[in-house]
Amino acid sequence: MSKKQRTLHRKAVFHIQLFFRKYPALPYISKWLCISILIGGLVGTASAGFLQSLEWATQFRECHIWLIALLPFAGFLIGLLYHYYGKDVEAGNNLLIDNIHDPKEIIPFKMAPFVYLGTIVTHFFGGSAGREGTALQMAGAIADQLSKPFKLNKNERKILLIAAIAAGFGSIFGTPLAGAVFALEVFLIGRIRYNAIFPAFASAILADLITNLWNVKHTHYHIDLIPKLEFLPIVYSVLAGIAFGICAAGFSRMIHWTGSVFKSRIKYAPFRPVVGGIIVALAVFAMGTTRYIGLGIPVILESFKQQLPLYDFALKMIFTIVTLSAGFKGGEVTPLFFIGATLGSALSLFIPLPFGLLAGMGFVAVFAGATNTPLACMLMGIELFGAESGVYIAIACVVSYLLSGHNSIYTKQKIGEAKNRRYESDGGKSFLDL
Repeated sequence: MSKKQRTLHRKAVFHIQLFFRKYPALPYISKWLCISILIGGLVGTASAGFLQSLEWATQFRECHIWLIALLPFAGFLIGLLYHYYGKDVEAGNNLLIDNIHDPKEIIPFKMAPFVYLGTIVTHFFGGSAGREGTALQMAGAIADQLSKPFKLNKNERKILLIAAIAAGFGSIFGTPLAGAVFALEVFLIGRIRYNAIFPAFASAILADLITNLWNVKHTHYHIDLIPKLEFLPIVYSVLAGIAFGICAAGFSRMIHWTGSVFKSRIKYAPFRPVVGGIIVALAVFAMGTTRYIGLGIPVILESFKQQLPLYDFALKMIFTIVTLSAGFKGGEVTPLFFIGATLGSALSLFIPLPFGLLAGMGFVAVFAGATNTPLACMLMGIELFGAESGVYIAIACVVSYLLSGHNSIYTKQKIGEAKNRRYESDGGKSFLDL
């Protein structure tokens, strides 16, 4: 290399260093944009395939109701699969949250096909479950395989898993903003990890975009009447939020208690979904309706159009708790949408607000109380129902979050900032420790 070439080389290096000093965030943004593109593409495609499969399973079951009689047998197969081959991924969403707190070994890729298969079987044969748990676990298992190729350290793996959760949640519900914020606040109550904000939003938006490119349609909701923001409607919203918070706390406590009963009474794990399947199947045939199994999307839509009876939310809660506590696979969130929306619609019997607005408030507020993610739920309400209902949605979510106490459907969720003084000394503890 000649003297002139060495001079030019030094000048080029100097200008590059100067450029990066002027824009220090550029390497970080470049790296995580590449990773987010991969996460968005892979998770968005996985979510699209899962949503299509779920729709097919639901339609086939509704056309062949006799399949529900085979739910105990299907549960036994799911139990066998996880008991002998999937014990290391059985914790599901709690495994993802635990790895965000303290990253250990790479999450096994088998979590994705296992939970996909388990959820489709659960819905095909008539269990009451959701889809968020499956989407998050598929996303986490897929994304964590990128840790080694990109040589990510522990802190970077935490960001990777947060981005994966954002992508899974955002693409499965078509709410990328809520998905990103959900991932940022779900693992630690009261605190948000801002160093993951760019990967979370980028991954959620890209995953939702990819899911839409696969021509997968999300459910659309509409609130017909939103009253003018005045003193009395605000008071009524607070009262509704109290009911939603109590409901959320009740669901969280009951699902953990019922799960412990199944585990203490039935030692051989594959038999637990058999018993749960028998209970659910007998209840469906005795009642003569499939209203309270599966996702329950038609009933959720119905809650926005007419006032529903008060028992709808209670029956869905029972069916969901038995299904998931027994060991069937799926998520809690869509059933929580059902429970909240039908409870809100029924509350219009006592609270003088439009039943459509109360249904929308309950839809997200019960979810906010059960997962301790009020900011994500506010954004979800605005994304799904429009900004006009934003203040009412926010009031319901905040009140539900505060009234639900330190309860959660996720046992590995930790307390970063306590909701009240009682738990101030317990910061950083999980719900298993309280």
